[in-house]
Amino acid sequence: MKNLDPARAKWMRARGIILGVLLGGLVLNVVGRAWEMQIQQGKAWLEVAEKQRQRKLHVEPRRGRIVDRNDRSLALTVDVPSVSLDLHDLVAGASTPEAQTIRVHDAATRLAAALALDPVELERRMSQKGRFLWVKHRVSGEEAEAVRHLGNAREEANPIRGLGVDGEGRRYYPNRELASTILGFVSPDGQGREGIELFFDQDLRGRVEELSSLRDRAGRLVFTDGTADRARIETEGETIELAIDQSIQFMAEQEIKAAVRNHEAKSGTVVVVDPANGDVLAMASYPNFNPNDYGSFEPEARRNRAIADRFEPGSVMKVFTFAGAFAAGVVQPGELVNCEHGRFRIGGATIHDTHLNDAMTPKEILTKSSNIGSLKVGLRLGAERLHDVLRGFGFGEPTGIPLGGETAGVLHPRGRTWVDLETANASFGQGISVTSLQLAMGFAALANGGKLLEPILVRRIVDGHGQTIREWNRHVRRDATPPHVARMLSEMLVSVTEPGGTAVEAAIDGYRVAGKTATAQKVDPHTGHYSADRFSASFAGYVPAENPRIVIAVTLDEPLLGHFGGELAAPVFRRVAEQSLRYLGVVPARGPARLDAQLTPPAPPPATGAPGIDAKPPVPPAMPNSGAPGAPTRADGANIGLVGADDGPAVPGDLAELPQGRPLVVNEVVVPETTGLPARDAIRVVLGAGLLPRLFGSGRLVRQEPAAGVSIPRGGTVKLVLEPPS
Repeated sequence: MKNLDPARAKWMRARGIILGVLLGGLVLNVVGRAWEMQIQQGKAWLEVAEKQRQRKLHVEPRRGRIVDRNDRSLALTVDVPSVSLDLHDLVAGASTPEAQTIRVHDAATRLAAALALDPVELERRMSQKGRFLWVKHRVSGEEAEAVRHLGNAREEANPIRGLGVDGEGRRYYPNRELASTILGFVSPDGQGREGIELFFDQDLRGRVEELSSLRDRAGRLVFTDGTADRARIETEGETIELAIDQSIQFMAEQEIKAAVRNHEAKSGTVVVVDPANGDVLAMASYPNFNPNDYGSFEPEARRNRAIADRFEPGSVMKVFTFAGAFAAGVVQPGELVNCEHGRFRIGGATIHDTHLNDAMTPKEILTKSSNIGSLKVGLRLGAERLHDVLRGFGFGEPTGIPLGGETAGVLHPRGRTWVDLETANASFGQGISVTSLQLAMGFAALANGGKLLEPILVRRIVDGHGQTIREWNRHVRRDATPPHVARMLSEMLVSVTEPGGTAVEAAIDGYRVAGKTATAQKVDPHTGHYSADRFSASFAGYVPAENPRIVIAVTLDEPLLGHFGGELAAPVFRRVAEQSLRYLGVVPARGPARLDAQLTPPAPPPATGAPGIDAKPPVPPAMPNSGAPGAPTRADGANIGLVGADDGPAVPGDLAELPQGRPLVVNEVVVPETTGLPARDAIRVVLGAGLLPRLFGSGRLVRQEPAAGVSIPRGGTVKLVLEPPS
């Protein structure tokens, strides 16, 4: 520096100072920025780093099952393959837009051929912005294999990059139409639509789980907290257990379908209820639909008519009119009521009876279904008390069943004054409307001694670990009628199904049936008057009358071939009841089945000796055949209920020694022989044995598994293989 020119040396010192200041400022800036990022903003930058390194996956839970009371699946979710495509991977390595377009076109053409898609539409979708694309949902096994081949570099010279074949949940209904109007269906977006699927949608869907994972340098996911499959299991939707019995539901659906078709009716319903606790064992509607392919059916077929359709009940309401009259004491069981020889004028209208009778007892009025006798009793009861009686049996209000779309029916409010004609009409079921479920629950109240129960369609909700989350038990809504009135009416209703009654077609060999028919005219919406050719035919009843196990309500809407409830609905009741009783293991009763005889315990036999170990029980007396000479009779001359044409004398160990009213439940049954029968007859034989048929093929039965004569548990499945005739 000493040898340099002073001016030059001064300039060099100045430049060194300037450079030092700049370097010092730079160091201070770096240090300050590092302090800011690491100390002041360290937490925020750490989160950014973690987001780059980690990924949160939202795992959709598997939708929960819907099962019947015996844990048989009615609706479940299965994994089916779906094809996806990563559009970034597809065009990776293509340097120019033209090369990318060529690659997209080639992939669209080949994929469309493998998946039966429109290549032009697929190429348009593949050309849109975004990275992920669902190519096709729910493909077949053959299609999935073809797609895997297109993406396999070992098998394909020019593989399609970014292809994925992933399992995707699909709602599946293994029994097709069975209970479809109860279950509803699930739309492609996973939302429950109608029925149980809609009402319990949140329970069935479960909760979405967030799963943490890491990404390696290639961008592939590495799970640190377990697999997605485990998370899916943990968050699986709850299982809904119904009170429905799949076998009884099948019987009811088959019978109402046959009745609607045979009588060319508009629709039909069958409701089967356990009167002891309110369990809905079956709720069948026809027409129905296949929820696996719900889009192919009209909306009308998806409606649950048992709760959504209301109708004027007609003569079945006479039962409830008499229940109120007996409870209020305005009529006595043996009292004679003048039925005006089948013609009576009231309020400017003339009421007619089908049977022309004069004086009849309440029992005869119910047996012959006299409108005039019923309206006279209803007028004695009065409008307000009649309204209270009908409301007490649950009419005019929802039943509380957990399904959407239930109607309350029509029952004019109590505060509204009924004129005499309205009271008369209501007494025999006109001017009001009900649903099939309301009718079944009303008769269940008579069957169980007078208590109106809340129907139980869902028994419980169970989580993925088998723990019960919520449970529905027997719930008494109110006392509808005194027990002694219910018992008295049960005895009267048995005569309806005996010779001379309006429902002899409902009688079942070996059982006493209590029930009531109805044939109601429908109102013509164009004229506002009752139609001369549009009817609803109904029958409601329970069996065995002395200790009811099932209540069944049957309704046929607008049948073209016939219209009387005793001719159309009563046979459906009989067939459903026969099969259900066999399936439930209810053995026909023997001996006197008269209700008043069973309600009064028999007097003890006189002592034959001193008590002690030598004392012998009395030998039961021999029982004469029903209808045989010497058979005990009622005051009107009819047999008192010795059931069966070939009942023999009671002997020790015979079924007569069973306590009255207690069914014998058999755990195993013998598989019947069905080889060579048509499909319909084979189904009837198998169901009659208390077993569940599974059909394969069509035509006549050529093979069954298990073979005839083998003992299997009641409710088991019998495989029936059918082939068309050669």
